[in-house]
Amino acid sequence: MKDSFISVRTDEKNPAWEQCIKRENSLYKRGNEIRSEFDRDYTRLLHCQAYRRLKHKTQVFFAPQNDHICTRIEHVTHVASVSSTISRYLGLNRELTEAIAIGHDIGHAPFGHTGEEILNSLISNQKEGLNAPKKFWHERNSLFFADFIETLQDPEGNEKNLDLTYAVRDGLVCHCGEIDQQGISPRKGAMDLYSIKRPGYVQPFTWEGCVVKISDKIAFLGRDLEDARAYHIIDMACYRQLKEIVAGTLGFGPNKKHSDHTTSGVHRSGRAVNTTVLINDMIVDLCEKSSPETGISFSEPYYNFIKELKKFSFACIYNNWRLVEFKRYAQEILGCIYRMLMDGQIYAQKRRMEYHLRYTPTLCRTFIDWLIKYSNYDEAKKKILRYCTPNVFDIDDLESYEKCVIEFISGMTDQFAIGIFQEILSF
Repeated sequence: MKDSFISVRTDEKNPAWEQCIKRENSLYKRGNEIRSEFDRDYTRLLHCQAYRRLKHKTQVFFAPQNDHICTRIEHVTHVASVSSTISRYLGLNRELTEAIAIGHDIGHAPFGHTGEEILNSLISNQKEGLNAPKKFWHERNSLFFADFIETLQDPEGNEKNLDLTYAVRDGLVCHCGEIDQQGISPRKGAMDLYSIKRPGYVQPFTWEGCVVKISDKIAFLGRDLEDARAYHIIDMACYRQLKEIVAGTLGFGPNKKHSDHTTSGVHRSGRAVNTTVLINDMIVDLCEKSSPETGISFSEPYYNFIKELKKFSFACIYNNWRLVEFKRYAQEILGCIYRMLMDGQIYAQKRRMEYHLRYTPTLCRTFIDWLIKYSNYDEAKKKILRYCTPNVFDIDDLESYEKCVIEFISGMTDQFAIGIFQEILSF
């Protein structure tokens, strides 16, 4: 219901307020500060390089030449829009919601979830089995990038990390919406965010984080349908199946004007498979059914609809043969870059990486700069360049060096990775 969450919103009256705005290091003061703590987080994420690169990263469909296919940055914008609408209606803190939403995918790999799976498979010492813990997953990588990789210049020109508030950092690592839940509520206490070992199983610390988690699902389920239709992934048989799902789960039938669970006729999803209508109706249903007592939740019909829509999307979209071929293509690219850089550890240890990468000038320049900024490769050069970042990688340790390589690749755009791949193979 409207404004029903005002009493539990993240503000100065909330008992957890001090924990929510806590930072590892204090930000510099401008002397004329008019922004809230979460406003500052939003701006810091908006201006970081990882956010900018999202415009050239795959959401689902690889399409560097198609201006109308959803990219990762468009998806992030959709999530920010959906979550902002929900937060405003429920009376939650929109500034916090928007900060989490704008930054939730900054740790995403090139080539979408396909790239994420590939990077995880490349890491050595993997455990076997479907339930083996992932060593690379983008939610934790978003937290890692926010804490250790992304930097902004302070007024003196020093490159320093973002130092986001706890509530925003928590929202980044806990935003996974892949696990089906009709309703979610925030967990009770703060925790070490790096102790979270799997995506999706730990709920956010704030109601605003819960909103972003569910908004992520609303956004991608709706927009992926639109792109699938534009790419002719969904044929007429699939389209009829989709209409049947909408009609069956939401109660529309040949003799029904609108669904059983509404008497207003507001929900129109069953009369048109239209992504804007579907997204709107999911938002409306969520806003009407949510409360501090029941959580951020859908009605039973819409929860069933979302589950069936996910099944449909996996069967008819995400497992389409063209996306399977795309995965093989991405594997060749990322695997080649990984092997090239891993073979160079001995040169990195001797501070001679430029010799190993002498035939790949772009890769040489960017990777050496990465080593200087985030490892113990060249402390003197690091000081000259005013990189005030911790040495998060040890190039003399194989496991740490491998993580260094994986994180470097994860920050690439699709186009940059392709360019590096071609550079490696060119004579």
